[in-house]
Amino acid sequence: MLTVTFLGTSAARPTVERNVSGLAVHREGETLLFECGEGTQRQMMRYGVSFALSEIFFTHFHADHFLGVIGLIRTLGLQGRPEPLFLFGPKGAKKVLSTALQLGVERVPFPVEITEVKAGDTVTGPIKRDGYDICAFPTEHGGGPSLGYILKEHVRRGRFDVEKARALGIPEGPVWGQLSKGEEVRLADGQTVRASDVVGPARPGRLIAFTGDTRPCAATVDAAQGADLLIHEATFGEEERDRARDTGHSTAKEAAHVALAAKAKRLVLSHVSARYSISADELVREAREVFPDSGVAKDGMEIDVPFAE
Repeated sequence: MLTVTFLGTSAARPTVERNVSGLAVHREGETLLFECGEGTQRQMMRYGVSFALSEIFFTHFHADHFLGVIGLIRTLGLQGRPEPLFLFGPKGAKKVLSTALQLGVERVPFPVEITEVKAGDTVTGPIKRDGYDICAFPTEHGGGPSLGYILKEHVRRGRFDVEKARALGIPEGPVWGQLSKGEEVRLADGQTVRASDVVGPARPGRLIAFTGDTRPCAATVDAAQGADLLIHEATFGEEERDRARDTGHSTAKEAAHVALAAKAKRLVLSHVSARYSISADELVREAREVFPDSGVAKDGMEIDVPFAE
């Protein structure tokens, strides 16, 4: 399972329809949080996102992207959480997040570890990651360091071909398991069977790219190559193209050009201006002129990311 839940899709300030930035990624029973704008904890309760998470990733430290961490940590403390919480962000994370916690939380009854991430780093994290990596890439927003993140699954083993195994007379049982792991086996009759005889080619994992706030940039194109899902900000429509450039944001059409250049499979736009809070049809139309498989996220939207096959 790999699912994304949009907790907040508004730019700069919340509206009645949309909260500020927040995104939850669920993978095989694990939940990761990207951004934590004000009110995120309530959005998590509203949309059924578990508080049993260990990591929060921040793209930058404009208020609409991180202020909610104060309330979330306070709530986790009141719930008696004993496990540590790990916070990741660009340069300045330790100063900003430490100050926020000192201002807003009287006592944190569990460890909070803050890690500053550089673009190009693989976020190995404090826990052993099973089957995927999270990598940071540079974005172009202005007003301080900013990052995007990709979640990239490891390459998976090829499929074990049961019919081929039976045709070769390979007995069911442990031998099948050895072959599926890539091992060579010798059968009782002396026959040697290689894994490639019964196992198909390796299969790629899935890739999700999340930009945070940014101008369209080559780093995003490179990081999101072949992405199953690209989540790109689209604060403005084309009529505000100059404003997008001046404020370090993107238009829907610009985001679509990034998706096209990256050969992404699907584009979902987020971080939309309050003017599109009720209806973002204009943004969808502009994006689809360039990249047909485009849409605009809404708060509470869930997207399943399937394997390519």
